[in-house]
Amino acid sequence: MKILFIHQNFPGQFLHLAPALAARGHHVLALTDEKNQRASPVKVVRYKAPADLKLPPMLGRTFSEMADRGWLTARACRALRDQHHYTPDVIFGHSGWGETLFLREIWPETKLLVYAELLYRTRGHDVGFDPEISPGSDEGRVTTIARSAHLIQGLVQADAGLSPTKYQANSFPPELRQKLKVIHDGINTEKVRPDPQAKFRLPDGRELRAGDEVLTYVSRSLEPYRGFHRFMRTLPEVMRARPEAQVLLVGGDGVSYGGLPKDAPGWKEKLLAELDGQLDLSRIHFLGRVPYLQYLALLQVSRVHCYLTYPFVLSWSLTEAMSAGCYIVGSDTEPVRELIRDGENGRLVPFFDQPALEAALIRGLAGDPEAERLKIAARKTILQGYDLHRHSLPALIDWVESFAP
Repeated sequence: MKILFIHQNFPGQFLHLAPALAARGHHVLALTDEKNQRASPVKVVRYKAPADLKLPPMLGRTFSEMADRGWLTARACRALRDQHHYTPDVIFGHSGWGETLFLREIWPETKLLVYAELLYRTRGHDVGFDPEISPGSDEGRVTTIARSAHLIQGLVQADAGLSPTKYQANSFPPELRQKLKVIHDGINTEKVRPDPQAKFRLPDGRELRAGDEVLTYVSRSLEPYRGFHRFMRTLPEVMRARPEAQVLLVGGDGVSYGGLPKDAPGWKEKLLAELDGQLDLSRIHFLGRVPYLQYLALLQVSRVHCYLTYPFVLSWSLTEAMSAGCYIVGSDTEPVRELIRDGENGRLVPFFDQPALEAALIRGLAGDPEAERLKIAARKTILQGYDLHRHSLPALIDWVESFAP
């Protein structure tokens, strides 16, 4: 088959799937934003990046921006069709940025698949979940509906869609949910695995080893959506109770979801100011964003890994922490419950219960007698259902190939 992948940040979620399909003899091509400089495992062509345009009124802004990107993508596809006589059998694109919106008009007979990551919802998900940060309001809910329009239209246009977890698929209403297949992107469990010999070197030269009293927290950005504020507020009590513990935080200072605080340059600065005088900063290490192998070493030396999230897209870091055999203390929120069962393969605590989170972290750092059983069970969960080569990649290949003409 001729298979065209579309993603503004390609390879994104298609990192393993695109080259695997090429290795099976399919002609694989990717279309991406001209500004995307990420290395690609397959041949890439680029569409013109959207220009900075005068923004329309607020409620129509998101759809207008996504439709503009969709039109630029469609024009690039029209050039492939008219100038290069290219017609794919299957298109598989991420619907999050509007790139797939108009492709049905370019290639009416081509099967169109979308990666449907999440549909924004006004209740029961992230909107209004954390009143401290973003109180629910009519205006906020109306804006959420407006921001969902291109995601709904993207799936309506498609023949079928894919979501990585049941929680994410179930964010879509029943009439669209029936179009979705659930297959996780997959974890390379051979690379992401426990290592009793693991070492992690701190910026000051100190070396931490597997077995040391290390508390880890990982997020793309240090922000409330991933419970950064809840985690930071536990540290005075946790560090008082565990005076030898070292705390390692990975994440950028900006925001990936939500907004910046109104009274500080970023959430790290805001929480450090709030907790001024309560923290032993010599034992707290803000590492920023780190290279992948360094990140893996951090997971491998962790005694307790804390993963908190709003009801939202599940982070790869949780599945990778489980594959690395981490002792996980997670938030008892719906996306986490899909993978972690309290007392079976990790510990869950209510997102807003600070004493419970403190107690769970202290228990793990002190040496939970159940720790080894929970860590083995966490990795087994990934091996049995989320392993890249045993489960995810074969299922993804079969799914795409099922749309062959």
